[in-house]
Amino acid sequence: MARWCYRHRLVVLLLWVGALFGLGFSATTAGTDYANVFSLPDTDSKSAYDLMQKAFPNSSGDTDTVVWKVDSGSVKDQSVRSRIQPALDEIADMKGVGAVTGPYSGARGATQISSDGTIAYAQVTFAEQANAVPKELVQKVVDTARDARQDGLHVELGGQAVQRVEEPPGGIAEGVGILAAAIVLFLAFGSFYAALLPIGIAIFGVGTGLFSTQLLSHATDIPDLAPLLATLIGLGVGIDYALFIVTRHRRGLQRGLDPEESAVIALNTSGRAVLFAGGTVCIALAGMLVTNLRFLDGVVVGTSLTVVLSVLAATTLLPALLGFLGPRVLSRKQRRKLADGPEPERTDNLAVRWSAAVQKRPRRIAVFALVVMAVLAFPVLSLRLGATDQGNDNTSTTTRKAYDLLADGFGPGFNGPLQVVTSSGDTATLVKDIQGTKDVAQVAALPPTDGVTVIQVVPKTSPQSVQTDDLIDTLRDKVIPGAGATGHVGGVTAISKDFAAVTGDRLPLFVATIIGLSFLLLLLAFRSLVVPLTAALMNLIAAAASFGVLVAIFQWGWGLDMLGLGKEGPINAFLPVIMLSLLFGLSMDYQVFLVSRMHEEWVHTKDNARAVRVGLAETSRVINSAALIMVCVFLAFVLSGNSGAATAGVGLAAAVALDAFILRTALVPAAMHLLGNSNWWLPGWLDKSLPHLAVEPAEEPAPAAVEGPSSAVHGFVRTTEGEPVEGASVTLLTAGGRRLDRVESLADGSYIVSVPAPGTYLLATTATSYGSVARKVAVADGPLVHDVELAEGEVDAVN
Repeated sequence: MARWCYRHRLVVLLLWVGALFGLGFSATTAGTDYANVFSLPDTDSKSAYDLMQKAFPNSSGDTDTVVWKVDSGSVKDQSVRSRIQPALDEIADMKGVGAVTGPYSGARGATQISSDGTIAYAQVTFAEQANAVPKELVQKVVDTARDARQDGLHVELGGQAVQRVEEPPGGIAEGVGILAAAIVLFLAFGSFYAALLPIGIAIFGVGTGLFSTQLLSHATDIPDLAPLLATLIGLGVGIDYALFIVTRHRRGLQRGLDPEESAVIALNTSGRAVLFAGGTVCIALAGMLVTNLRFLDGVVVGTSLTVVLSVLAATTLLPALLGFLGPRVLSRKQRRKLADGPEPERTDNLAVRWSAAVQKRPRRIAVFALVVMAVLAFPVLSLRLGATDQGNDNTSTTTRKAYDLLADGFGPGFNGPLQVVTSSGDTATLVKDIQGTKDVAQVAALPPTDGVTVIQVVPKTSPQSVQTDDLIDTLRDKVIPGAGATGHVGGVTAISKDFAAVTGDRLPLFVATIIGLSFLLLLLAFRSLVVPLTAALMNLIAAAASFGVLVAIFQWGWGLDMLGLGKEGPINAFLPVIMLSLLFGLSMDYQVFLVSRMHEEWVHTKDNARAVRVGLAETSRVINSAALIMVCVFLAFVLSGNSGAATAGVGLAAAVALDAFILRTALVPAAMHLLGNSNWWLPGWLDKSLPHLAVEPAEEPAPAAVEGPSSAVHGFVRTTEGEPVEGASVTLLTAGGRRLDRVESLADGSYIVSVPAPGTYLLATTATSYGSVARKVAVADGPLVHDVELAEGEVDAVN
């Protein structure tokens, strides 16, 4: 497939350009039809909503607030009233608005004016819940209220529906993330064209994915959160996957390979790993389905589709673009060097030295990495799921200003009133008991309808505080039953609390599902029980540490002011499910790229120490570069102005950084050195029953059999001082890495290995005290004399 795409590159490019523009035109013409289907069956807040919908069909929807403040005088002044009341009347007449309750009429009007007379509010109740209210209607309400402003009169709006239309325009965070990624790629490659390749692949993958998701929104329920998350994950994996393949291709060119052959080899090695890694990401995302939270189904569809298209772009469009560029994926300096001959393998770079250090001190490095991760994970013990309120919005938004005005005029609990909905029992007694409950600021019972009474309860504390959660439990468990009434506690705050509880209950099943599926995939790929178990454990460590960082920043408030995202509060209840899906998928990517190279070396040499060392030396740099790009992309979402996106961006950036820089390049290889050959253990009966799934390409065919060895390589293994090395393992491999013969050096350091036919081979020599070295040897018709010199700590980086 790679060769076909390379040779028919113009056709492939035109097909992708046509797909991108065709989907874009169709999606733009069709528009969007995102639907936030949110339901929590078998919860107390859902029961309260159902009762309200039955008795008050036009008042059971979302209730938003119009709040105004005067700089001088009182809100009761005629000059203020004559500006506000006509706007409220106009809002009340809009289709889709159930009722408007203002301070200038009705028995409760006076309670909607602050004690100092400078702040007042009106409640706008829509016919539907916030996620189902058309944005056009909400925008019309916002514009009508704002038109009442004048000098000395400030008008702001708050509520869930208003918050949806206050979201800043998209594209800023994505643009910053792409720019940062481009800078990192240019520094890594030194070539403008090579840096543009991963960016281009990500744009095609994300673009086609977003347009396809937009079209699918007309056929199935997809929430408006899906495009944001699809962009977040699509940019990350699209750039990373292309980076892995381009890096392999550049390495092939530097070794003197023809550009087409190098591209084919890169796709047949790193491209296979990309296919496998993309599959693990999709499986991790699909794990959200087991939570049975229906609004996440559309998120799975949108994000998985974007990942699939990003993988498809990396494995078809990328080889075509490599064909257009030829050797220009190398920098000018590298091309000039290549004109003088293939570059020799470097054995003195930082990655090689780090790999050798891990092999020498695996226990020390493993302990250090575990201590760092444990310290970072410690705050997770204080994790509290909930819903951030509008006090966490950007200070420039109308929702944040309305929140602050209401808190100043009526107390912090006014921003999250509770609704006690009762259908039977002594309502008067219930109201009295609620008034006497701790942390209750105000209580007001609305006139009953069809036997249903709604009691508005204003807590003394803010919606996201622990005391408010405790008050909801007290009302449900003690106050309502104690008054002999049948009732339920609803409202946005109660719904958020119930959602957090449902998510927390289903989280263990979700984690077990994605870990189990990832375990099975790695078991098939690497034919080992220990490697998948290690990966699962590392994923849990990474998740704990990243959530610890989130708790420290967003729940404890450490450094939150620098992000400009308001005050500290609980972690959004939906975040663990979404973030764990993305985290497990991305961390599996790095595990696959790291261990697939180790497994390739293990299959060829059966030397675990060499496999781990070579695998780490050859992949750590590209993994760290990919992780740095991911961190830039994710951190850019802090600029989105959306607190949920910012929290997810910070959490994922922390998770990727910890996973790549500490786990995959330190703890995982250190643990594999300590475990030794048991890394690759698999019971024989299980090996026979499992289907074979090759992440690496099939081994090259063995040379034709001949009568006895056609030749041999022999010589001595000595130290740099000339001392013989006894017991050194000398292995002859094909140019592709398949083992042909293996011997140990004698007491005088001598060795001899059989060669099946003339040709170029790889001679790898390993000694426990001296490390390893590998050299290419060209064997003619007769025996070849080849002496090997080992230096202490020497590390082989030859592929």
